[in-house]
Amino acid sequence: MLYVIIGEDRAGSLDQRLASRPAHLERLQALQAEARLILAGPCPAIDSPDPGPAGFSGSIIIAEFASLDAAKAWADADPYIAAGVYEKVTVKPFKKALPA
Repeated sequence: MLYVIIGEDRAGSLDQRLASRPAHLERLQALQAEARLILAGPCPAIDSPDPGPAGFSGSIIIAEFASLDAAKAWADADPYIAAGVYEKVTVKPFKKALPA
């Protein structure tokens, strides 16, 4: 089943985000290699694809996991959590409707 993982950045965490980004991306690339990643990306804090020093307000990941517990365990191991980037992480089941 698909799950959405919504990470909300802690204010002032851009330096931690940038430092831990390679490890964060490595985990996402592993999901992609297993054909389990639907989409992933950051949410700019301002209306710009490159927010510069304004940074990001969070991230969204939609991926396939065996269960909600498995999705939560994967999310809990994110390097952004260990680095103090995320203030809050929400994991929910997701049902893709469109595009078909």
